[in-house]
Amino acid sequence: MSYRVFEEYHIETTEEIKDQYKGVIEQIGEDVQREGLLKTPERAAKAMQFLTSGYEQDPAAILKGAMFAEDYNDMVIIKDIELYSLCEHHMLPFFGKAHIAYIPNGHIVGLSKIPRIVDVFARRLQVQERLTHDILECIDETLKPKGVAVVIEASHMCMMMRGVQKQNSSTTTSGFRGQFEKGETRAEFLKLISSKLH
Repeated sequence: MSYRVFEEYHIETTEEIKDQYKGVIEQIGEDVQREGLLKTPERAAKAMQFLTSGYEQDPAAILKGAMFAEDYNDMVIIKDIELYSLCEHHMLPFFGKAHIAYIPNGHIVGLSKIPRIVDVFARRLQVQERLTHDILECIDETLKPKGVAVVIEASHMCMMMRGVQKQNSSTTTSGFRGQFEKGETRAEFLKLISSKLH
């Protein structure tokens, strides 16, 4: 059975964004009627809606929908979560990995929900610092764990393709709450996300 992806778009919104992309293509001096560009405004309109679909989702509701009472009190780490977002300053992509840990306080959450909330916040116009904070606060306020930690490592196309044009640069941001504010717990987390356990 072949794999098929179904994506739904608001027709009116797609048409409006498509018209604006047509204008941009014309303004930069291209021929919007050229064969290779005929469907580009529509494709770009759909891509932009997908890349900003996080505005329409509630990350707290995603977590609450998969919370389970469990007497587990040790660290839970989900590392190397791929993320793709758009820088709000230039609307160019930044991409990388998130490493997230929490220490349960009577409840655990379905493991797939942590990457899902990363996607929800990443699929908005963002800066890496706020993305880190948004994920951290959502987990902390919703799960109410004993501690939560978030580290994001990302490369920014606005630095790589334009501006300073530093292709090998990367940016790391982090946030810690609760028990992860203690040096020993934080050090354990940082050691575990930097090691290969395979």
